[in-house]
Amino acid sequence: MTISQQKLTVMFRIEAGCLGPQGISHVASFCKHAKAELEVLYPDFIDWHVTPRSDKSLPEISYSIGGRGLNRAQATRYLALFGHLIDEFEHAVFDHLPEIIDHYFGR
Repeated sequence: MTISQQKLTVMFRIEAGCLGPQGISHVASFCKHAKAELEVLYPDFIDWHVTPRSDKSLPEISYSIGGRGLNRAQATRYLALFGHLIDEFEHAVFDHLPEIIDHYFGR
């Protein structure tokens, strides 16, 4: 199997604070909701994992394939195989986050 036949795992870590002052009580269920909404983005080559960001030393977004972590340059090359730039990809994810939050809170 070649790299382009494997899905890229995107680990998206959500800060409880982005959900407001009571975010800590919502973050776990919000992550499940966000995963469901993100799965419609790039379903052919992305496997989304969404989790609370409890360890601030970990990045908000990280990448892996087959359980093996990728550095930014490797993730950049992978996304380029599908015609995407990593900066644009990440901006699209972060730009979509407010909509996901609004859906979650029913706004």
